[in-house]
Amino acid sequence: MRWAMENMLQHSICQSFGTDCKELIAMVKYPQAWPSFATELERIETLQICFPDFNITHVPRAHN
Repeated sequence: MRWAMENMLQHSICQSFGTDCKELIAMVKYPQAWPSFATELERIETLQICFPDFNITHVPRAHN
């Protein structure tokens, strides 16, 4: 996720990210519930600030 966000900041105005991983969405939305990933989630949160309208949604594998 972090790699994708960093790339989009450099190459695109993309603000919406899709993933088939519901756990990743939960981590981004509720980082306090995932203390084992605190360091990585802090970096993702910092990157979110760079996107005016950040959005992450679930995309089922069958639709990707």
